[in-house]
Amino acid sequence: MTSTTSGSASAPGLRRDLGLRDAVVVGLGAMLGAGVFGAVGPAAAAVGPSAPGLLAALALAALVATGNATSTARLAGLHPLAGGAYAYGRRELGQWWGFAAGWAFVVGKTASCAAIALVAGAAVWPQHPGVPAAVAVALFTALTCAGVQRTARVTAVLVVVVLAVLVITLVAASGGGLDLAALTSGGPVTPRGVLQAAGLLFFAFAGYARIATLGEEVRDPERTIGRAVATALAVVLVVYAAVVVVVLGALGTTTTASSALPLRDAVAAGPAPQLAVLVTAGAALAALGSLLTVMTGVGRTALAMARDRELPAPLAAISPRTGAPAVAQLVVGAVVVVLVLTTDLRGAIAASSTGVLVYYAVANLAAWARASRDPGRRAWERPVAALGLLGCLGLVVALPPAAVAAGLAVLAAGLAGRALLRRVSPARRPRGRG
Repeated sequence: MTSTTSGSASAPGLRRDLGLRDAVVVGLGAMLGAGVFGAVGPAAAAVGPSAPGLLAALALAALVATGNATSTARLAGLHPLAGGAYAYGRRELGQWWGFAAGWAFVVGKTASCAAIALVAGAAVWPQHPGVPAAVAVALFTALTCAGVQRTARVTAVLVVVVLAVLVITLVAASGGGLDLAALTSGGPVTPRGVLQAAGLLFFAFAGYARIATLGEEVRDPERTIGRAVATALAVVLVVYAAVVVVVLGALGTTTTASSALPLRDAVAAGPAPQLAVLVTAGAALAALGSLLTVMTGVGRTALAMARDRELPAPLAAISPRTGAPAVAQLVVGAVVVVLVLTTDLRGAIAASSTGVLVYYAVANLAAWARASRDPGRRAWERPVAALGLLGCLGLVVALPPAAVAAGLAVLAAGLAGRALLRRVSPARRPRGRG
């Protein structure tokens, strides 16, 4: 193993192996996770018996995601480094902002990895989901250590299969006819209900950040990342809109709100109920694809933080054979295996939602700061960054207070620990802008 110690784009180690198609696949693999099968039900429950409210929540989630994605893609082109918003916050706002984003991402997404693995494990062995989940994590850890190209290839296979399952099941669910009048029916719409539903749907979109965390491994990043994020987000928006319309047209708002897998129930109610099993299989495969990309993103963020001495230096080691941050990926995999075998993570995953929004809030602040220093280049950048930031704050307000409090407590603990270490050992202070 060799170790990189610089956070600069010229630091040796990570290879620029990913082209536009690979980057799009990574984004699709992250966004077409289990959420496309399961997020619609909880969102419908949050918004109440109002189909227009659910459609409005989907539009709001897409709008916030678009603002965040635009800011993230712009920054990724300017700072083509591993770590995503950690790197952007550090360079545009300072060390503390960067650490807050990186810590929120590593903690929140590590917990998310365990939850995603448990979703897949429950489909294989419902009585003991932790066992197949741990096996999946171990296999994917080995894959992430083998290099980003192999990760992208496996993700591409999973994405193709998931999209095929979605097409088949959407056609099957529509075969009995859809009640399009259901799309305009329902009770009154409340702003809080729409916000909460948008928050649930937003996290299903949020995988575009995985493209940015691989910024140091993308060829021609200033051009490629922006196009990849826009393409992946557009495809996913079309898929989610189709799922919501078909599910509401087949089941109605009340049944959708009470369903764990609305698309499965919509297929079961159609002329080919035997195809409902495809939805369960598709949800498991989608979860695996999302797990692989999230683990890759966490490992790259840990690498970037270790380079800057924000995390232990050994995490910056890069394999000379595969060009992957093998130590960081092994540590992430080991932590996730322990989590899936010891906890159900319900509280941790709820808290991780706050971490995700903190991460994106820092990205939008960094985009605002960059645009403010260069106001004549692209006049739309500051309004877009403001939209993304306000959207993040609005969705945080709509989350359950206990989840927000837990997430902020974990974030505060990390910041307090960083402050203590800087005071105890000034010689080990992180490099870079302070």
